[in-house]
Amino acid sequence: MSTAYSTAYVIVAGVVIVANTWSACANFTRAQFVIANMAELGIPQSWLPGLGVLKAAGAAGLLLGLLGVPSVGLAAAVGLVLYYVGAVVAHVPRRAYRLVPFAGGYLALSAAALSLAVAR
Repeated sequence: MSTAYSTAYVIVAGVVIVANTWSACANFTRAQFVIANMAELGIPQSWLPGLGVLKAAGAAGLLLGLLGVPSVGLAAAVGLVLYYVGAVVAHVPRRAYRLVPFAGGYLALSAAALSLAVAR
């Protein structure tokens, strides 16, 4: 893998790790904006910890990928892409269009990490 791809992967994976760690913490602390978004989507608050664990696991897996376990990083990137595809799909039928750019942004970042992990 070229140095440019390696650098891009480290940067993108780092951003995804930070973003998902922050998002998982927002779930775990039951941040008001998360509660409001969940209510708008009709998702039970009891799902908050589980969704936070999935985000945290994705971030941890990407970190392990950066630290030398590329198969775990790749699996984590796949998991995050699937998670955020599900998030976008959950928003559209409920017409929560104002929230789609947030889920879509996380999806785009995760997809970028995945594509760079594959190229790695």
